[in-house]
Amino acid sequence: ELESEAKVDGEAASDSESRADLVAPPAPVDNTPEVLNRALSNLSSRWKNWWVRGILTLAMITFFFIIIYLGPMVLMMIVMCVQIKCFHEIITIGYNVYHSYDLPWFRTLSWYFLLCVNYFFYGETVTDYFFTLVQREEPLRILSKYHRFISFTLYLTGFCMFVLSLVKKHYRLQFYMFGWTHVTLLIVVTQSHLVIHNLFEGMIWFIVPISCVICNDIMAYMFGFFFGRTPLIKLSPKKTWEGFIGGFFATVVFGLLLSYVMSGYRCFVCPVEYNNDTNSFTVDCEPSDLFRLQEYNIPGVIQSVVGWKTIRMYPFQIHSIALSTFASLIGPFGGFFASGFKRAFKIKDFANTIPGHGGIMDRFDCQYLMATFVNVYIASFIRGPNPSKLIQQFLTLRPDQQLHIFNTLKSHLMDKGILTAATEDE
Repeated sequence: ELESEAKVDGEAASDSESRADLVAPPAPVDNTPEVLNRALSNLSSRWKNWWVRGILTLAMITFFFIIIYLGPMVLMMIVMCVQIKCFHEIITIGYNVYHSYDLPWFRTLSWYFLLCVNYFFYGETVTDYFFTLVQREEPLRILSKYHRFISFTLYLTGFCMFVLSLVKKHYRLQFYMFGWTHVTLLIVVTQSHLVIHNLFEGMIWFIVPISCVICNDIMAYMFGFFFGRTPLIKLSPKKTWEGFIGGFFATVVFGLLLSYVMSGYRCFVCPVEYNNDTNSFTVDCEPSDLFRLQEYNIPGVIQSVVGWKTIRMYPFQIHSIALSTFASLIGPFGGFFASGFKRAFKIKDFANTIPGHGGIMDRFDCQYLMATFVNVYIASFIRGPNPSKLIQQFLTLRPDQQLHIFNTLKSHLMDKGILTAATEDE
């Protein structure tokens, strides 16, 4: 009896999967503003698309400058909004493909899991960067103390809801969608959280990587549009080797120039910190050695060409070469991955939010991969122990624990000769 039931369920699951392939997503809608349609009506579709993409790109870059001017808090809110929109676009694709089976709670559970994961990550961020504020407010202190337990309880509730929502003959399909939701959370939420961490290290670590990806996308398109002849990858037939190589060199030069300009301003290079006295963010500090001009010797081979023996540049510019190289050579694979995903479901774009560009996810498919690299790069080569955070943790300990650490540190400094008995008496 069990074998026959398993066979029936297996057949039903196979039927569901074969039917899922037949369900076509809604046809894309041309949402280009009517003003642009009329103005560009005499152009061929190729040049019309070029102008639409160009005009909207300039508009998005302008918007990007505006939110940078508004400061880190607005940037964090924009990252949050982009994350929610990207999640909505990916989940909507799954819903459009599988909605004919009337699976219960799929969208509800998907958004619930998004809420749980955001509560966990943003709670960790608040505790990490707003420690003094959290310790000052009793409700926040309690939430911070039991934050991980509360997060786990919320997720466990969603897990139980999913198990209770399982419907006979659609088990496999529902587990597909459960995996779909969690992979989406991994790609979108986790990496957008890393974007905010990069922002707190200094706005330059947020702006330069994002700008390099944007520059590479634009220049690869331009080189490919005018000079492209050799196809690069089958997943994206319009991508060419000419665009790929031209975009690489243009992005490296752009990264060097942008880094040089931004490294001279404290508002870009200083870590974003929360000021408890004014209850606001501050970006004022003494710039580190990364952002101070230094002289470097030019290799002999290059000296004969340029005629210079030394060059003055910021050390951060050297790091910018690594960032722009990743944005040019590895970053596009985020776009190729998204192209493969769209081809799997026979759709052109994730959505029609931006005329000529598709959805928000179409614009941020490379940015999320870039954010992860920047976070790993900072942790591996840039960031050291943060004394202020260590002191904050030290102050939360019991008096006997603080005294033990004090005596241990004093003994260590005396052994190294940094602290002497005379200094101690004084």
